[in-house]
Amino acid sequence: MSTYVYGIIRASHPSLREDLDGIGDPPRPVRVLRQGELAAIVSDAPDQLRPKRRDLLAHQRALAEAGAGGVVLPMRFGSTSPDDDTVTAVLAERAEHFLERLRALDGTAEYNIKANHDEEAVLNLIMRDYDDIRSLAEANREAGGGMQEQKIRLGEMIAAAVQAREASDAELLRPALEPRAKAVSSGPQSTGWLANLSCLVDRGSADQFLAAVDELRQEHPHLELRVNGPLPPYSFVDTPTSQQAEGGTAEAFGAAAAQPNG
Repeated sequence: MSTYVYGIIRASHPSLREDLDGIGDPPRPVRVLRQGELAAIVSDAPDQLRPKRRDLLAHQRALAEAGAGGVVLPMRFGSTSPDDDTVTAVLAERAEHFLERLRALDGTAEYNIKANHDEEAVLNLIMRDYDDIRSLAEANREAGGGMQEQKIRLGEMIAAAVQAREASDAELLRPALEPRAKAVSSGPQSTGWLANLSCLVDRGSADQFLAAVDELRQEHPHLELRVNGPLPPYSFVDTPTSQQAEGGTAEAFGAAAAQPNG
């Protein structure tokens, strides 16, 4: 049976809960494989592994449990190895590299910040800042709604102004938060967010970082900011895909903790 790998820790890391369940149905017990100064958080891997919500949450729980006790190099969901021996062999082969990554990320946590617009607040700002839009809106209102051509024109003008505002507001987060973070990584863009940033923060200065987020909220009340953290440093550790790791080579699994982004 192949071995599922959640993350890498120091061998001296505090013990995990004995009843910690991992992925699979039924859940596979989480265990620790030690090799020299390092250890891997693992479980048996199910025959067929798919990104089901149950398993994604189990992966996150195992890393959160480990992260509560100290630094952990998290693997991406789906990272597997042919067997326990391969895992310990990679730990031995890449020991110096993994230990350097653990030292670099020690005492840190990741905070993910996503920004979106409060649509009503942004519309009010546009009406305040764009004289031509405000004038056309007032003219339409005085005309009982205006002709269809005027309505279409107003809608196009508002849409263009919103798009311009989205572009400018997307640039607000990084300069405001970067001074409070050790590193910042831009997450994948999606239609649901103006900005998606992951910040590597010293745990001892997390309060100052969160205060900077609150200050950003106060300065720009038209922005909706969602904070998720503290998290293991997912965005600052390069981990192998399951396809790579399943190849069974030490090189593939050993790519797990390369340089942090930024």
